[in-house]
Amino acid sequence: MELNKLIDAMKEDIIKSTQEIIRIKSIESEPKPGMPFGEGVAKSLECALNTAKELGFHTVNLDGYVGYAEYGQGEDYVVALGHLDVVPEGDGWIHPPYGAEIHDGKMYGRGTTDDKGPIIATLYGLKAIKDANLALSKRIRVLFGTNEETGSKELEHYLEREKAPVAGFTPDADYPIINGEKGITIFNIVKDFNIKNEGENLIKYIKGGQAANMVPDYCEAGIVAKDAQNVIKAVEAFAKEMDYKLSTEVKENMVIIKSIGESAHGSTPELGKNGIMQLFAFLGTLELGSNDASGFVEFLNKNIGMEVHGESFGVCLEDKDSGKMSFNVGVISMDENSATVTLNLRYPVTNKLEDMMNPFNNRIEGTGIRVEKFVHQEPLYFSPDSPIIKALQKVYTEQTGEEAKLVSIGGGTYAKEMPNTVAFGPMFPGEVDTIHKPNEYITIDNLIKNAKIYAHALYELAK
Repeated sequence: MELNKLIDAMKEDIIKSTQEIIRIKSIESEPKPGMPFGEGVAKSLECALNTAKELGFHTVNLDGYVGYAEYGQGEDYVVALGHLDVVPEGDGWIHPPYGAEIHDGKMYGRGTTDDKGPIIATLYGLKAIKDANLALSKRIRVLFGTNEETGSKELEHYLEREKAPVAGFTPDADYPIINGEKGITIFNIVKDFNIKNEGENLIKYIKGGQAANMVPDYCEAGIVAKDAQNVIKAVEAFAKEMDYKLSTEVKENMVIIKSIGESAHGSTPELGKNGIMQLFAFLGTLELGSNDASGFVEFLNKNIGMEVHGESFGVCLEDKDSGKMSFNVGVISMDENSATVTLNLRYPVTNKLEDMMNPFNNRIEGTGIRVEKFVHQEPLYFSPDSPIIKALQKVYTEQTGEEAKLVSIGGGTYAKEMPNTVAFGPMFPGEVDTIHKPNEYITIDNLIKNAKIYAHALYELAK
């Protein structure tokens, strides 16, 4: 427990260093020379490396893409990999989002949990190993990433120049240990409309959603109606019957139908309410005349509807490690000529891509719908017998007294990009999740507790 005593003695320094880096607004911005992800991100990298230097570590800045602090000798190295870039702060904060103010034992600010706080805690964990002068068989690197929120492009740069670690973790998810991450796909389904509008209600446009990996909380449609009052009454009746938030306004010759859903992360669409599909459910009750657009509405309602696991589409895969696949309709852009819908499908850790895409492609065959802009990330899965998993389980149980259960998630972390790495903490089971939300915070207790767990984890992997 010597490491824990050393960390307790550094408590004030850990808090101060975390506050210093939280105060830098490090959202990706215009690239500049030596600053591939913009000025704010570059500043926070410089700040982290300066802290590491002050703690007596050898530091390296790789062309502004990534930096690391290194300790120890040996051919191989183990890694702790965290990111310094953050998502935009958004509205609704009770304390300044870059103030790092401490209230009731909580430090508030964008990046306190995701991921500046945990990676600074890890750096001090490494300092404790250094001060304790523990014998190691491998080098240890604390790696500061800069592009996790918008594509992890910095790790490509890193792995082209450096060999991969033999073991490691990223403090960027949840405890106990995440040994599985679902396969993730994002792609568009596109349909061109050849048969133009005829009939009493014509869809002029539909637009909704912000990103593939978010459940859309808003969608609207413009309908040219022969009898506007009829449509308005139908919307009111449908909204009441289904308990959906639907409203209308009339603009010139169009009825605008507005659908309000509830946002959630694309990996957990069951926690939200899809504003796009809510609107489509209503459109399915309207007389839309015989055209391609009405056929497309019918196809989506029949094969997707409000489902979030792809049941009706025939792609609902499931395994015991990670549960059911998730199916999120994220964005739609539709006019009189064509429709583009962006989907985010995440499949179980023990499945393959073709297990999902073969039935998917069978379902759209002959419909005139095509797949475009396909992006895919393989699932990640570590066996419970893996030495990395065993080592981290031992540390977690020793430090918390809790059982170190293995968890599979629908989200994706750095562990997918960096070989031999798993996601480990910093969120403890049952805690309030404020990541990517207003009033993100980390408790001071957890900041210090993480430093202790991560110090022992690095030692266990490198001894």
